[in-house]
Amino acid sequence: MNLVSKHRSGPEALVLGFIGAGRLARAMALALQQAGLPVARVGSRSAEGARATAAMLQDCLPCDPQDVADHCDLVFITTPDAAIARVAESLSWHTGQGVVHCSGATPVAVLQPAAAAGALIGGFHPMQAFGADPQAAVRSLPGCTVAIEAAEPLLDIRLHELAQRLGCAGLTLPPGVRARYHASGGYASQHVHVLLAEAVRLWQSWGATEQQALDALLPLLRGTLASLARSGVADGMPGPISRGDAGTVRQHRQALQAVDPDMRDLYDRLCVRGVALARTTGRLDAAQARLLEQTLDAPLDQNE
Repeated sequence: MNLVSKHRSGPEALVLGFIGAGRLARAMALALQQAGLPVARVGSRSAEGARATAAMLQDCLPCDPQDVADHCDLVFITTPDAAIARVAESLSWHTGQGVVHCSGATPVAVLQPAAAAGALIGGFHPMQAFGADPQAAVRSLPGCTVAIEAAEPLLDIRLHELAQRLGCAGLTLPPGVRARYHASGGYASQHVHVLLAEAVRLWQSWGATEQQALDALLPLLRGTLASLARSGVADGMPGPISRGDAGTVRQHRQALQAVDPDMRDLYDRLCVRGVALARTTGRLDAAQARLLEQTLDAPLDQNE
């Protein structure tokens, strides 16, 4: 079977398979099945893992990775990032099939051994977090963005069709920017956890619990997200920086210094970026921005 020589067109013509049987594979395979695009084979170094994932799907065979490569037109490699190159190098591929990894940061070039055998290589990365519950992950997929990278036009078309069938927005990613793209997701996901952990520490400093902090802060975060969606990044930014309130910033710095100077340093760094962001909206004039910058740069004994 050959991706580029099908008499039928569209994703329905493809025999789909996965190498790697973890959370991402389970969610994507289930989502494809629900979209009318069944997965024929799942392979893994762990036979137990392949069987468990295949058992969640209709008419899907658990097998070894080479069997997936032998029988599938489009193979999704959903192993950990460090194993993708090994999979590409260790298996035999055939001309015209698609071989696509689902890593956000790994260059598509690691699939070059498959390309040398005549396969069409690419990337297909949903900008989404995948937890332990595959059904919950499937429900979270519609509306998310899938970053697609494929030099071969037909593979690019097929991957965009698959993204559309999953209810996702396909984004064509130019070569060489995957790490930058993936790091952006860290700011919107992983780093939010870090920032909330800092906020929780502040609540715990006066004896409150993490749950009490989250009960108070999560509604605030939801309101912030709604403002972002409605007004954009800069115009939707709340807080003392956005309104030029140097007095409140001064109080924040003093309070944070007393808890942890490193926490205060992180706050300062974020505020400096916040001043620059607020300036883009015209909400801060030059004098307000300069006062904020002076406040953030001042030694703490000058902020008393």
